[in-house]
Amino acid sequence: MPTPPLSEDIERLAHKRAGAKLGWYVHAALYLLVNLVIFAMSIHGFGSRPWSLFPLLGWGLGLVLHGVSVFVLGNGSGLRERMVQKERERLQREFGDGPQR
Repeated sequence: MPTPPLSEDIERLAHKRAGAKLGWYVHAALYLLVNLVIFAMSIHGFGSRPWSLFPLLGWGLGLVLHGVSVFVLGNGSGLRERMVQKERERLQREFGDGPQR
């Protein structure tokens, strides 16, 4: 059975996760702002074809992958935590039960 995390660890993890989520929100806001400008340029300024679709899709893929890493893989009971726990157990078996936190 895993040992409960210390309050300092919980605080550090909470700050890390909040920072990651805030980073994604900033990324999404910049995505919208920049792509609106690019779209306006493609319609009114540079050429007659809507070329702004290409940066929209490319950056959109990056935004989606960023969101997956923050909201799906980054939450407390997800895949990442299970992988960390398995790796911790493997290392403890390999090196013996050394000093705990």
